[in-house]
Amino acid sequence: MTNARYDADVVVVGGGPAGATAATDLARAGRHVVLLDRAGRIKPCGGAIPPRAIADFAIPDHLLVGKATQARMVAPSGRHVDMPVGDGFVGMVDREQFDEWLRARAALAGAERRTGTFSAIERDAVGCAVVVYRESRGGAERRLRARSVIGADGARSGVARAALGGRGITKSVFAYHEIIASPAAGFDRARCDVIYQGRMSPDFYAWIFPHGDTASIGVGSAHKGFSLRDAVARVRSEAGLADCATIRCEGAPIPLKPLRRWDDGRDTLVVGDAAGVVAPASGEGIYYAMACGREGASAVDAFLATGRVRELARARRRFLSAHGRVFWILGIMQHFWYRTDKRRERFVAMCEDPDVQHLTWQAYMHKRLVRARPMAHLRIFWKDMRHLIGSAA
Repeated sequence: MTNARYDADVVVVGGGPAGATAATDLARAGRHVVLLDRAGRIKPCGGAIPPRAIADFAIPDHLLVGKATQARMVAPSGRHVDMPVGDGFVGMVDREQFDEWLRARAALAGAERRTGTFSAIERDAVGCAVVVYRESRGGAERRLRARSVIGADGARSGVARAALGGRGITKSVFAYHEIIASPAAGFDRARCDVIYQGRMSPDFYAWIFPHGDTASIGVGSAHKGFSLRDAVARVRSEAGLADCATIRCEGAPIPLKPLRRWDDGRDTLVVGDAAGVVAPASGEGIYYAMACGREGASAVDAFLATGRVRELARARRRFLSAHGRVFWILGIMQHFWYRTDKRRERFVAMCEDPDVQHLTWQAYMHKRLVRARPMAHLRIFWKDMRHLIGSAA
């Protein structure tokens, strides 16, 4: 039972994959959870989820609008390298349906859903966290007293700024995509195209990801003067997709570096994009958001059970213990390979190597670095060194 002076054990702000997962886990643990989400927002996202995510978070097959069995890497010259998945597939989801299903699952687990936009965290006379929000723009402020708060409200998290100040801000890539109706013919619904061309993105990449009867056409860049809409128009035109019906357009910042601290040392924790846990180089976020949300729920549950504030810090520690090395490697890759078209060309060429393909898919599908083939790692190291030396020359 929640203490009478609290409205909830936990208020989770944000109902995307991280927030909905945290709310579900905490509700299943018997906590009184309020899940506060802003209506009508859909994050721009290619929608790819690996088998590890499907298994770990019990994602039902009916949510998969597509199953990709191949990726095509496209170089600045137009040369492409096909990377078949092998056994298995990459699930594709539409975030509009996927996120709502996650929120509904949280409600079935016992979380109380509320619709509103976060405004602030206040403190009452005894220091209790009070989440302030509005149900509609210009509407009256409402307040929820909580023993703990989880901020899962995106890259420009209001909770992170309120709880962590300047420490709650991280560098982001700006992403924009258009969901289009897939052509009836001549469109491979089992292939994800990743386009490494400076004219499409000067520091990231563009993509064409199939979603069954629809597709996500998008691009990311941290260059504020670069027109993402124009880049998507070029991608569509060159792929023969310019005349396809546009269903919706979405844009948002995507963080590419975890924050140095996720909790305020008191009662508030951030997870998902709010904590900066989107993979560099790939921009993959759904699995990492859900994994982060789960770690956040576990940490908050321990904090509520013991009253020890230090329990909150274990969310970041445990997440980075599992995924920090991968983030570090991907960060180096993005810093080096995405700088010039000459380097992008060599990067795509390197993807043709069977060892690179095998280890890349194993790491992506199962979310761990593969250690079982030391000679393959050694071969990749020397090949990578040759490419690095050639690109730097």
